Amino acid sequence: MKSIKLGFLIIFVLAAISLNAQEKKKFKIHTVAFYNLENLFDTINDTTKYDEASPIMEMNESLRGEVYKNKVRNMARVVADIGSDDTKNSPAIIGVSEIENKQVLMDLVNDPQLLAKDYGIVHFESPDKRGIDVALLYQKALFRPIETSSHELLIYDDLTRKRVYTRDQLLVSGELEGDLIHIIVNHWPSRSGGEARSRSKRVGAAKLNKRIIDSLQSIDPYAKVITMGDFNDDPTNASFKKALKTVAKKDKVPLKGIYNPFENQFKKQGLGTTGYRDAWSLFDQVLITQPFLEKDYSSFRYYKSGIFNKHYLSNKHGRYKGYPFRSFADGGFTDGFSDHFPVYIYLIKEITKDNEKTLEKTETKG
Repeated sequence: MKSIKLGFLIIFVLAAISLNAQEKKKFKIHTVAFYNLENLFDTINDTTKYDEASPIMEMNESLRGEVYKNKVRNMARVVADIGSDDTKNSPAIIGVSEIENKQVLMDLVNDPQLLAKDYGIVHFESPDKRGIDVALLYQKALFRPIETSSHELLIYDDLTRKRVYTRDQLLVSGELEGDLIHIIVNHWPSRSGGEARSRSKRVGAAKLNKRIIDSLQSIDPYAKVITMGDFNDDPTNASFKKALKTVAKKDKVPLKGIYNPFENQFKKQGLGTTGYRDAWSLFDQVLITQPFLEKDYSSFRYYKSGIFNKHYLSNKHGRYKGYPFRSFADGGFTDGFSDHFPVYIYLIKEITKDNEKTLEKTETKG
């Protein structure tokens, strides 16, 4: 009997020691996000683009300046807010889509709500027929780009065989507080003409995405790759499951595999980022490669994901109650935000004696 009691005592003490050791661990946490900014266009007619079809350019010229100012302010509010409840900071890295040019991004990051964050910009002009691009914003104190490139998507209409001019895919490789990561920002072809007719275009975009990831993994099988964007497809569509071969369960992801944390949110919880005809779609996602799932937190690892859908981002009344409160509707400006909710993941890293000074220096700069 005494030996049994002694055994329980030893187990209790060991458990207490283990718990205390865990409680003493400290972690650094960063938000990595994506947001479709819904037609963030300026008020200047660019003759090299079809920007006159943008909602702001279709308005009376006397209204454009004020609308643009309010649109930028609203976008800055959301960017500043994403992840802030948990990290006490805006995203360290955020990919964006539906922006016209670098100038609108400069206006965005210089908004008073974001100015102190000192965001840098990575942007390339795309051949998209509407003149919209993707880009990456990053806090200079936290992330340092090393190499950037734009990857052209060559796709053709199934019926006419004419080329479809769409967004390039942006690749940025850099260091997040000393950890090498790679980010791909996407805005895949729309479902114009119907999902079935346009499906091959998104499968083509997925294949390009897979080639980019494969090229990174051929150099380093343990490459930490994040691919994010408005994919215009749900996590269960062929572009993800067949072309990218995404996996929904963390413990089933092979070394060079891709984990999609949003698949179960869509499939099991019925969540979405944009609504159409009384149905939710989860077109906006952030995917990661397997090395982000390792249990060694001496470098940044995946913690959790989410859809940022705070109350002010949703319609409060009417037919579209609960849907994203978009900026433009019926030819006017609603003073809303976007027709998409942003998405995000958290990356965490254990603070140890070896990296504490480095992290402290980074925090001081920020």
